[in-house]
Amino acid sequence: MNSTELRALQAPLKDKYRAEPAAAVVTLKAQGTLDSQSIACKVETGRALAAAGLHPATGGSGLELCSGDMLLEALVACAGVTLKAVSTALEIPLRQGTVRAEGDLDFRGTLGVDKTAPVGFKAIRLSFELDTDAPQEKIDQLLKLTERYCVVFQTLNHRPELSAEVRKR
Repeated sequence: MNSTELRALQAPLKDKYRAEPAAAVVTLKAQGTLDSQSIACKVETGRALAAAGLHPATGGSGLELCSGDMLLEALVACAGVTLKAVSTALEIPLRQGTVRAEGDLDFRGTLGVDKTAPVGFKAIRLSFELDTDAPQEKIDQLLKLTERYCVVFQTLNHRPELSAEVRKR
């Protein structure tokens, strides 16, 4: 896909959202089923069923996906797609690229060993390795716009309003 094709694809959507802002608001959903045999949750991804379980650092077998890994994978996927879309729109040629995310967790917090240890990532680092001849100023613009328009990056960067509830069946 080139920038002209991308713009043509997105133009009617942008026009609609300008005219009808409410049409741009979409509620995404995820659902999982608790495993009755082990400490795991089966998540429907739309393409397959992913079984999430405890990380080995918290007693897991390592056979199920760790939700922390899944969060980083979602960041890599979103940032990669966003970077590719932005590079296409700006006509920045990319021959190849690698997207990496890594995050630091202190499992003392998760396991309740140390109440001062945070639960969750203390730091997340996102990096891109690109094979391109684009000048540095274009690469800087590409990174800036990728950060700006990546949904997962922005969600992590600006904490959304969160709520949780439990309902009995």
